Amino acid sequence: MRVFAIADLHLAYATPKPMTVFGPQWAGHPELIFEHWREEVRPGDLVLLPGDLSWAMRLPDAMTDLAPVAALPGTKVLLRGNHDYWWTGAGKLRAALPPGMLALQNDAVRVENVVVCGTRGWLTPGYEPLSPDDERLLNREAERLRLSVQAAASLRQPGDHLILMLHYPPASPPYPPNALTPVIESARPDLIVYGHLHGANPERVLRQVNGIPAFLVAADALKFQPKLLLNTGKGKDSGRVEPSDSRTV
Repeated sequence: MRVFAIADLHLAYATPKPMTVFGPQWAGHPELIFEHWREEVRPGDLVLLPGDLSWAMRLPDAMTDLAPVAALPGTKVLLRGNHDYWWTGAGKLRAALPPGMLALQNDAVRVENVVVCGTRGWLTPGYEPLSPDDERLLNREAERLRLSVQAAASLRQPGDHLILMLHYPPASPPYPPNALTPVIESARPDLIVYGHLHGANPERVLRQVNGIPAFLVAADALKFQPKLLLNTGKGKDSGRVEPSDSRTV
């Protein structure tokens, strides 16, 4: 099984919202994503979708946006992003999702020999400190991540790979530690994936958290092509993909 990731699909079939206001590279972006997905992903693969999936405000409309994603190859693991207002609770969402789609919220999932945990995340302190309200929300997300990591530990078996998903990046320049950092360090995942950043300067993209590889998988950063992260099979192509540099928390 191979593991891919792509965040920030920003689908808007039910609630039209042209993404070209964020740049001409977004023209026809759903079709680009689906085309690349069909070229790369096989039915037995796993695709991680860390947030900002649909512009819909209500769950039924979000299901309209997610239906073409569900029809694509592979098992999908969904995480909430800051624009996924339709995601009001895991129970209703899981009941509505078609087969092959899994939702992650305060828990973890295991697909073959890969365990996935994570949470949305929030703004993190960087050159400027957080407001008291943002500090409160970040601490809440750290607790949710802690619950997810604990759930992953109960699912994980010897030889399993552990992937930690966030929507927001795990740290902000100049990358001081924050409430998420000790939770990530305690989990020691094989790798971290995150989205949210659009038009990010490659020189400022976080690539590691204390030695744990981290990958920005926002759709535009990937040129709308799912990123291969891991091949759990055997052979010369097995193993994880390494980031291209060592920018670190």
